[in-house]
Amino acid sequence: MTATKSAEQTTRPPRVAAFFDLDKTVIAKSSTLAFSRPFFQEGLINRRAVLKSAYAQFVFMLAGADADQTDRMRAHITSLCAGWDVEQVRSIVEETLHDIVDPLVYKEATQLIADHREQGHDVVVVSASGEEVVAPIARMIGADHSIGTRMVVTEGRYTGEIDFYCYGENKAVAVAELAETRGYDLSSSHAYSDSVTDLPLLGAVGHPTVVNPDRALRKEAAQRGWPSLTFDHPVSLRNKIPTPSGTAVAAAAVGLGAVAAAGVAWFGVRRRRNRG
Repeated sequence: MTATKSAEQTTRPPRVAAFFDLDKTVIAKSSTLAFSRPFFQEGLINRRAVLKSAYAQFVFMLAGADADQTDRMRAHITSLCAGWDVEQVRSIVEETLHDIVDPLVYKEATQLIADHREQGHDVVVVSASGEEVVAPIARMIGADHSIGTRMVVTEGRYTGEIDFYCYGENKAVAVAELAETRGYDLSSSHAYSDSVTDLPLLGAVGHPTVVNPDRALRKEAAQRGWPSLTFDHPVSLRNKIPTPSGTAVAAAAVGLGAVAAAGVAWFGVRRRRNRG
């Protein structure tokens, strides 16, 4: 019996996963910048932050944030959301996520995800956005698993600390841990991203592909011979994928992803002024 099992394990094809970054890879804008207006309307951020987040979204679409900007943004976000009531955030998001998030998924991404699933590959979304944002979006696009940043919550409120920052090298660490748990063969797996900060993620798999790459990643991809894809047709998610349940919507934007708009904007504007 043992010999038979060993033979089956030897001939069984490896489990394969396709790891997708979220912003500008699956979704045509930053998921972390989307909630500034409803949070302003409920008094969690001020008008200035709303206006700056609109500017930050424009900058993000042109070039994205570099590692230095992102690190400073993280520090600002933790300060911004400290003390926020989680249930209040969930209540706001329950009423707004459907209209805010679902029109933005790239058609090409949905087709690629479908292709992987047809081949029997697990689909995993890996993003620096808060896991409360990443998980429901992942479910809507048909992903099997998701990994995102985790905020610390004590007595129903954010403490202003981050438990796990799913960014840079940490993405590769999280992917390796999931691969160990799920039995994925990373040498046979795929990864997709737009940002040079995801080089550790792309380098962790046998089949990396860049999507809408920033300038630095485009250069790296050319040097390493990685394929490059262009996604430029966002479609309404509600027309492609069933709407999530009320429970999923209610949990969708607690934490980092829901509050990052003000942080990215503030640092983008400040950096521009310092350069002027």
